Amino acid sequence: MGRHFEVRAAAMQKTANAKAKVYSRYSKEILVAAKNGDPNPDMNQTLKKAIERAKANDVPRDVIKRAIEKAKSSADESFNAKRYEGFGNAGSTIIIDCLTDNDNRTIASLRAAFNKAHAKLGVANSVSFGYQHLGVIVVKYEDEDAMMEALLDAGIELQDIEIEEGYMTVTVDPTQLDDAKVVIDKLIPGVKYEVFEDRMVADDTVRLEGTDKELFQRLLTLLDDVDDVQNVYHNVENINE
Repeated sequence: MGRHFEVRAAAMQKTANAKAKVYSRYSKEILVAAKNGDPNPDMNQTLKKAIERAKANDVPRDVIKRAIEKAKSSADESFNAKRYEGFGNAGSTIIIDCLTDNDNRTIASLRAAFNKAHAKLGVANSVSFGYQHLGVIVVKYEDEDAMMEALLDAGIELQDIEIEEGYMTVTVDPTQLDDAKVVIDKLIPGVKYEVFEDRMVADDTVRLEGTDKELFQRLLTLLDDVDDVQNVYHNVENINE
């Protein structure tokens, strides 16, 4: 497919701030899953999958445990999933997924970020029609034939396999992401997942230069500071260059 998943950037994001954002994201997902069902993962498949994804992204066990305990003790706290879409300069687009307990606070924070970056919020589906929802896995592995055979034999709907600088990017139907992990765990014992998530991937990408690129980078930085933001997807292929 030739899509750019920014494999190396994702694999090398090991700063304290990046880790804190990942921990916060999965803590909130676990909290919501535990509150919407049984706090026992053996009785709650949504919670079990959230915990497995957190572990695959190196979230410590104590962070996971605190999120579950918070769900048990905060009966009145309620989060809603919200998706926002918008436009930057020169054909750039962006999708922001949030988990929030205050819609007004969230939209105000997003509008402030967009205004400061000279970007524009759009309406529902104004951007997302140009994206595909995919399950994305990145591991340090280079045997494409072995990976393909293992996944196909297990009935996984494989979308694509790409290898770059020793890292393999596997894309599957997002509903089979956890099933694919079971297969890969068996194929590569002790494997470390550099990326393990379902995400929106743009059908077409753009390259930004000069002021356009600086403004888009500013937007991403401002959105990263919004606590309610869970995931950000965009179509800019050279944002980390």
